[in-house]
Amino acid sequence: MFRNLFFIFLLLLPLFANESEDESSFYELGNGLQLGNLPLYIGGYASLDYKKSDDASRYRVDDIALMSYGNYDKFSYMAEFEFKEFYTFTQNDDKPNTTEKNTKLHTERLYLEYNINENYILRFGKYNTPIGYWNMLPVNVLRDTSSNPMSTELLFPKFITGAAASYTSYGDSDIVVDVLLQQNDAIDDSYNNYKMDSHYGVGVTYTKDDLSLKLNLGNFHNIEDKKRYSYAMISAKYTTQSIDISGELGTQKSEGEFTTKYAGYLQSVYNFSDQHLGIIRLESYDDKKNNEQDNIAIVGYTYRPLYPVALKAEYQLHSLHTNNQFLCSFSVMF
Repeated sequence: MFRNLFFIFLLLLPLFANESEDESSFYELGNGLQLGNLPLYIGGYASLDYKKSDDASRYRVDDIALMSYGNYDKFSYMAEFEFKEFYTFTQNDDKPNTTEKNTKLHTERLYLEYNINENYILRFGKYNTPIGYWNMLPVNVLRDTSSNPMSTELLFPKFITGAAASYTSYGDSDIVVDVLLQQNDAIDDSYNNYKMDSHYGVGVTYTKDDLSLKLNLGNFHNIEDKKRYSYAMISAKYTTQSIDISGELGTQKSEGEFTTKYAGYLQSVYNFSDQHLGIIRLESYDDKKNNEQDNIAIVGYTYRPLYPVALKAEYQLHSLHTNNQFLCSFSVMF
């Protein structure tokens, strides 16, 4: 009930904002709308997608989200609520067509951040687990492809509800140390790939010039099967004006046994221009828990007429041939 009321409040709030002709009230697509001179912005995003596999075609309104964010002095906050898989129509070749609607409003992110100084930051609430690079881009329009690497689904919880501390050392190179702590029930654990009540983690990021390297280690308790899981992942990212190469590789264990022996990807993005991107991604994973192993090659193209608007298309070729598919999507951030 609270989430629904807050969602409606955010939609109506601009109607009560004082009109102003100064620059602070200027709206730019993707940056949200500032309410008068308040340190408060309202924004959001939406995405539609289409998937074609061997035996079915799926049309979906995937994301409809509204965000409120801002900062004042040393404090900042983010509140994000989302309808996920809001409408799905599936056209099947060998069985009746199906239509699904999901009108549950989820809490995706809800946190408060405090900047102690330029080196230390504290955060409390629900937020994206700062693991690797891909998981730090929760908004569809900001990602390079419509699909997410399997490593981000298998190895670790995408979201955490708890406290985090971050330390950054500046110099010829930057070093960031993240410490994560959850020892409580989650905020909306139905909107996560794992349901958990405990999560501890640490991450170290080293960045120098165009290269960034990252190591993440963690441990969490899964409520559904009442087991503890540990994970480790290494990541790398090399970025220039024309090319972006990134990769992540990790593993997961429970009770001394591999649940995911390995899961990782290597991706190259070539910027033909600011608007046109070509993507190649290679993925591989060995999921012992679900007894599934797959190798994936993805070729994609993304067109951005404006940065907060993306048209994406990709074809996935799997070693599990029944998973071969074509995906395309339209997404916008406002």
